[in-house]
Amino acid sequence: MISSAIYKKIFKDCRENNLGLWQCPGFLFVAMGFINICSMLGAYIIVKEYNIPELVVFTVSVISVLIFSVGSSITNGFQQIANINRIKSEFVSIASHQLKAPLSGMRWATDVLLGEKQECLSSKQIEYLKDIQENTSRMIRLVNDLLDVSKIESGKMDINLQNTDLSDILKTVIKELDSFALAHNTKLEVDIDQNIKLVKTDPIRIKMVMQNFIDNAIKYTGLEKGVIKISLKNKDDEVFFSVKDNGSGIPKKDQKKIFDKFFRSGNIAKKQTIGTGLGLYIAKAAIEGSNGSIGFESKEKSGSTFWFRLPRI
Repeated sequence: MISSAIYKKIFKDCRENNLGLWQCPGFLFVAMGFINICSMLGAYIIVKEYNIPELVVFTVSVISVLIFSVGSSITNGFQQIANINRIKSEFVSIASHQLKAPLSGMRWATDVLLGEKQECLSSKQIEYLKDIQENTSRMIRLVNDLLDVSKIESGKMDINLQNTDLSDILKTVIKELDSFALAHNTKLEVDIDQNIKLVKTDPIRIKMVMQNFIDNAIKYTGLEKGVIKISLKNKDDEVFFSVKDNGSGIPKKDQKKIFDKFFRSGNIAKKQTIGTGLGLYIAKAAIEGSNGSIGFESKEKSGSTFWFRLPRI
């Protein structure tokens, strides 16, 4: 009897994608293995007991037809799963494009009201508009992330590689996030080598990766007084960037999933911080698209260090 753990592993995707038993690749692989074992035993017994060539040929032919039928079902099952994933990706892409225009319009309208028309508004109206502006910006970021995920899955993510000075980008990111860190009672300690070598990457996307690393470190430090160490160094033929925090860390059981889309570690979810679980998934695609490598080191309750390496020019 198949144990419950193996059963879940084999049939999980099939249940999630509403595939029947005879459309489920996992089950069909097991069935094919069983048929192969039975066919070998049957052929051996027939040859040993009866030594009738015609019977052996007939048995082998029947078994071949069975294996072909199961193989065809496996192919159809995989094709159906692929079609379901394609439809999901297309839906996300279309829905995101349709949402982006009205959200951008709302953001533009609030910007105008809080800029040129602010003197005509009461303090309560200004407060409401700032809430709308903040939530609209958050929704626009989510829509952009969903569009990036759709592009990654279809292999069409735009990476505009060009000669880039990471030190200039990092200084801009630090300036933008300094007030956010201050609001969270967190100190940013920055260490940048002199004359950082140029790398070939997409400046816009690499800035988003840096922002994601530092923003996550600030949000998830969770101490009365957090310290985040940001480092940008020349190392041999690479430029190495890292962000080290003294926060809650990542449980060992969650670490293998940390770069999966929509994944958020259990101890982080309990903090009720805002996030979609897409930032690190997109960051990984951006770094690998620049011929670099990305990773992290973490221990629960002892903080985390996220890093990436890019080959220098």
